[in-house]
Amino acid sequence: MAPDVKRGTVIQSDIPSRLDALTWSKWHRRVVIALGITWILDGLEASLIANLAPTLQDPRAFGLRAAQVGLANSLYLVGQVVGALLFGHLTDRYGRKRLFQITLGLYLGATAASGAAPSFWFFLGFRFLSGMGIGGEYSAINSAIDELIPARIRGRVDLAINGSYWVGVAAGAGLTVLFLDPRLVPIEIGWRLVFGLGALLGFVILLIRRDVPESPRWLLMHGYVAEANATMTLIEARVNAAGGSMAEGEASVPKTVQLTVAGTVGMGHIFRTLWRRFPQRTLLGVTLMVAQAFFYNAIFFSYGLILQKFHGVRADRVGFYILPFAAGNFLGPLALGPLFDRWGRRAMIPATYAASGILLLVSGALFYRGVLDATTQTLSWCLVFFVASAAASSAYLTVSELFPVEMRGIAIAIFYAIGTSAGAFAPTLFGWIVEQGDRFRLFLGYSFASSLMLAAALVARRLCIPSEGKSLEEISGDLAP
Repeated sequence: MAPDVKRGTVIQSDIPSRLDALTWSKWHRRVVIALGITWILDGLEASLIANLAPTLQDPRAFGLRAAQVGLANSLYLVGQVVGALLFGHLTDRYGRKRLFQITLGLYLGATAASGAAPSFWFFLGFRFLSGMGIGGEYSAINSAIDELIPARIRGRVDLAINGSYWVGVAAGAGLTVLFLDPRLVPIEIGWRLVFGLGALLGFVILLIRRDVPESPRWLLMHGYVAEANATMTLIEARVNAAGGSMAEGEASVPKTVQLTVAGTVGMGHIFRTLWRRFPQRTLLGVTLMVAQAFFYNAIFFSYGLILQKFHGVRADRVGFYILPFAAGNFLGPLALGPLFDRWGRRAMIPATYAASGILLLVSGALFYRGVLDATTQTLSWCLVFFVASAAASSAYLTVSELFPVEMRGIAIAIFYAIGTSAGAFAPTLFGWIVEQGDRFRLFLGYSFASSLMLAAALVARRLCIPSEGKSLEEISGDLAP
């Protein structure tokens, strides 16, 4: 269907303020569940590999070395980078709704194929494709969620959604505890069944997503003004039917904003916006994403290997130690998320990054001195990542709300790709360090990860934008070419 308003036309619309004026309702909850499941799927995938690491080293599986397990993790992350960039461009061009169905379908097929892989090399290829699906999801999903959630609660909702990654981690841990127990399922079959169940979850979500509407903000910026108004009216009707309403007070009064229909913008406009118009925002986004990506990939993807190598945990017991770790990561954004809306981004982002770095440095020193056993190691990491999970989630919040609608998908993809690329070598590096069995080298690795978080805290303190409670249009402005 052709747009009803041409590119470059200046229009007036109250749709952004109507979206922000809606109160939280069951409709919002259903949308968040249908879209936010991406993070659960990513957590599930990461958990499967982390928990499967010792099993994949068994000759009855693939008989891999620790470094090969790290390579599989790294290729999954590289796939996420490629998928984010490819599908990030397409979600800005063709809309959020089309792309989040396609990317989920890719994930579903590749994950099922991972469980059926006949050899290690096929396994690597399917892990890459699974990563592409999840990486593509990030751009479409984060764009859609930010554009549908009211501004006054955007921070806490974003953090809660991003923190749901750890629900997937816990689910993966539970699956591996069950299916990797050789008394229940043969080792050569159990790990394959785990991937099949992940694909089944993806199929269920495909069905749930069918009723999620296109973003009215995206429709406006591409000239589909009539469709945007019809979609907005439908959203308001669904919110009212689900027990929601308009917010009270000043927020309930629709405000008309002036927008320029942008259509699909080129890479020249995107890079001018990133590096000329908003260089400080770009530096902030890159710094936050790189620091949290390396921090997480270094520790989490080597988690099972460390428990087995240094603490003597059996391969089929690793999942039990992942569950409390996942709980800490999930509860952190839930507990701290409201403070990002109440106290603001400039206070909370630097604070969570700095605290994460300091806590990891302390736990790393205790590990190096041999003070920790498997239980206390897990408890210390629970504390570290209670805070770090909120910090990492705030990085995604930052890069998704600081740039305009017409380039939001590719902007998220670019920052995600930079961060993930910087962190992609961490699993291979730490897998190699674990193979050496050297506690001091691991401590040096933890120290480097901590230094990245502390540096990011300093940058955030200086460059963070006080975007809490503001509409996306107020934050980014009308940047159409």
